[in-house]
Amino acid sequence: MGASDAKDYPLEYFGAAALAAAINYPLWRASALAQSGFAVPEMVLAGQRLPSALAPYVFAFGPPYKGLVATVAGMTWARAAIFWGSDAGKAWLKQYETCPDVVATLLPPLAVSTAVQCVNMPLVRATITIQNPSSTLPTVPAALRHIAQHHGLPALWHGTSAGILKTVPKYCTAVVVKDFMDEHVLEPVDPTSPTAHTDRLWRSATKSVVAGVAGAALTNPLDVIRNKMFQTNQGLRETVQVLYEKEGWAFLHKGLGKNMIAVAIPVACTIFFTDSLVQYSSQQRRMRQQEQES
Repeated sequence: MGASDAKDYPLEYFGAAALAAAINYPLWRASALAQSGFAVPEMVLAGQRLPSALAPYVFAFGPPYKGLVATVAGMTWARAAIFWGSDAGKAWLKQYETCPDVVATLLPPLAVSTAVQCVNMPLVRATITIQNPSSTLPTVPAALRHIAQHHGLPALWHGTSAGILKTVPKYCTAVVVKDFMDEHVLEPVDPTSPTAHTDRLWRSATKSVVAGVAGAALTNPLDVIRNKMFQTNQGLRETVQVLYEKEGWAFLHKGLGKNMIAVAIPVACTIFFTDSLVQYSSQQRRMRQQEQES
């Protein structure tokens, strides 16, 4: 996907984000369990007790899928808005010769991801809260009511500071890396090549994986802090102090492996699916145009 294509393909961005969110829901759930420190029941498979490192994954892939629809919907609109807004915003800013490239690249994801995080925070907190196996809250609306009744309406936005510190750098990094790979690292695909379609897919897969991993690795500590804030209702500074006193600097990489999977894969999938859908739609439009001209 390119900045100049975004304004013509909003549905492709939305469809790609929805597909990535639906596929990766269990991975997000496993990451939320690990980083929040929720106690997962002992898991037994074929008569053998599973190691504690594997238990969250097995538990996350099994029912009940609490908050599935709300989680997928929230991730879908959020990622679609961020990636579409970043690409469309970059194309719009680059119309102005006085706008530096770095501003055109960084400002749209910075602004859009910040706004998305603020709007989405109540949903994020509620969906993570009900993943606790010991939680008696059955649904996202029930979790929202519980939080508001017991901690006040502003508590729905508790953790926004850590969420912004985590989400904004993640998507800014992913967008910058994606664009840098696209414009400066990867060779352009020869449209006359018999393998042009396959070459485009491999090119897209490469930049998608690199962008997803870069964004996920950078922000893992802030995921841990945000999820702990949800549990304790403490502020950012107090939460960091508690984590450090309890775990030392080890909290910085707590759940890193699961987070690399739960964050890197969805981001990479969103970029790759968007590229694929945009390429398909673009090809279909060209074919229809050729038919009309002939």
